[in-house]
Amino acid sequence: MSELLAPAGDFEKLKTALRFGADAVYAGGKQFSLRSGAGNFSEDELEEAVRYTHARGKKLYVAANVFARKADFPALEKYFRFLQDIGADAAIVSDAGAFAAARRSAPRLSLHVSTQANVTNAYAARFWQEQGASRVVLARELSLGEIAHIAGLCPGLELEAFVHGAMCISYSGRCLLSNYLAGRDSNRGACVQACRWKYRLRAENAPGPGELTAEEDGRGTYLLNSKDLNLLARLSELEGAEVCSFKIEGRMKSAYYLATVVGAYRRVLDGRMTVAEGQAELNKAAHRAYTEAFFGGENADTVNFADAQEAGSAEYAADVLEGCEGGGCALVQMRNRFRVGEILEVLSAGNEHGRRFVLSCMEDEAGTPVADAKQVMQKLRLCSPVPLAAGDMLRRPVRREP
Repeated sequence: MSELLAPAGDFEKLKTALRFGADAVYAGGKQFSLRSGAGNFSEDELEEAVRYTHARGKKLYVAANVFARKADFPALEKYFRFLQDIGADAAIVSDAGAFAAARRSAPRLSLHVSTQANVTNAYAARFWQEQGASRVVLARELSLGEIAHIAGLCPGLELEAFVHGAMCISYSGRCLLSNYLAGRDSNRGACVQACRWKYRLRAENAPGPGELTAEEDGRGTYLLNSKDLNLLARLSELEGAEVCSFKIEGRMKSAYYLATVVGAYRRVLDGRMTVAEGQAELNKAAHRAYTEAFFGGENADTVNFADAQEAGSAEYAADVLEGCEGGGCALVQMRNRFRVGEILEVLSAGNEHGRRFVLSCMEDEAGTPVADAKQVMQKLRLCSPVPLAAGDMLRRPVRREP
């Protein structure tokens, strides 16, 4: 079975991803990663993360995928040696110079070629294989047929493909828009995601309204806003094309998002959920409109003009800090407001996943009854007829107006 690979923006998210079923995680250090806005890991934390991950029979890949400049190389070579020494399972690299530096300075460190390297054909993939890459993270613009062609011409090369998460409006994520509008270099990890901004169109000296090709409503226009990738229904076909790793995007996403998405993919892969059930599960987290992008070939319908994001059908309510048997009291920490009398649903890696109960009572740590959990991050004891375990989460189904 193909590997389920999940993002780990920080240590909490790493633990969540592994708990909810990831076979491997990818993380970034404090430098050389294209997600500098994520919490990321210090060197001590990376070393601890490798130990934690390996103790559970899982793998940790470290992103060092910036487009390097001359001044980066002394520190880069030292960093690659460090990753080799702590036993990281691979470094993810996009820059050819950085790849060569890693081969020189850390010859035992496995190297994965980042999607930022724009591998869109079998000949580029074979080139990287000949340079010593053990895996290529395929460009998101590829169709299933193109992926199968790469697999056929590059035996022995591991292929990793994105299956879920945010898409970039730019070709394989190589973008200058953030630099132009905000002075922050997306190719060195500082992207402000200007493509997600709401734009208003203003025509000056236009010859007439018939010449305008974009319209806006009261909310503006999301001219550059991509839909979210969702290939949950296509996993068996990707396996048939010899994709060995299914990658979920989202080092900037919340632990709740990870628990929801990783859990859904894990259950579908294991046959514990149908695809339809998995899709319903995915809809419980906030997301943009979904697309299968270029899986079937060229696709013009990948931009989400209507809005920035859709709310999920459930709302993250609390983390379970201390579990309980059925009918006991669990210690939880509030994440979003909920009240006595409301229905809560269990988000769990275990058998209680998806079970619901009506919250009958709760109290604060001093034993005072609480009817409305509205104090941010408050710790509460609540009665649950459903067994809960530390690390589970509680969510509140959201009622939609007809």
